[in-house]
Amino acid sequence: MTAPFDSVTLDAYSKDAARYSQDWLDQPPPTDLYALLETHLVPGGVTADVGCGNGRDAAWLAANGYQVTGLDASAALLAEARRLHPDVAFRTASLPSLSEIDETFDNVVCETVIMHLPTRSITLAIDNLLRILRPSGVLYLSWRVTKGEDQRQSDGRLYSAFEPSLVMDALPDCPILLFEDVTSASSGKRICRVIASKSES
Repeated sequence: MTAPFDSVTLDAYSKDAARYSQDWLDQPPPTDLYALLETHLVPGGVTADVGCGNGRDAAWLAANGYQVTGLDASAALLAEARRLHPDVAFRTASLPSLSEIDETFDNVVCETVIMHLPTRSITLAIDNLLRILRPSGVLYLSWRVTKGEDQRQSDGRLYSAFEPSLVMDALPDCPILLFEDVTSASSGKRICRVIASKSES
């Protein structure tokens, strides 16, 4: 049985969207992320930024020639994104089902989002990220690493604890272009990153 995006986490982002947005803006630019996207994404491709938050990465993608749509479950964060980046397209979509999306993309970017899902929903989320990805398209997926047991921050946000094998096992037919366990240049937090290509078949 699966569960939707954690409602307490979504409430936390919705109630304090402006503060979270400013926190992200105050962080150093994620130059390591952008270098990977520039190297691996389909150049100029139609791109979904799933869990786009305040639109920081979607705006970078748009500025670098990608036809990007930012997608998020939080109406308040989407309002921040539209305020900060009025020339970028944003709309509502929620993991794990992404039921609001019926089109496909050359690139799907999902930066540090899936750890806010209950662990039992992560495989379904990856299935749906692949569903909206065209054959030969590129998936970039990352998550903040939590060791041991799931944690809930004082603001209510859930950080699920799971092994990378959970993600890798959900990508059995996808050539893996990159896997790394690193410290993010922007947040300073430990994250895992996977970049995979969707099989033609």
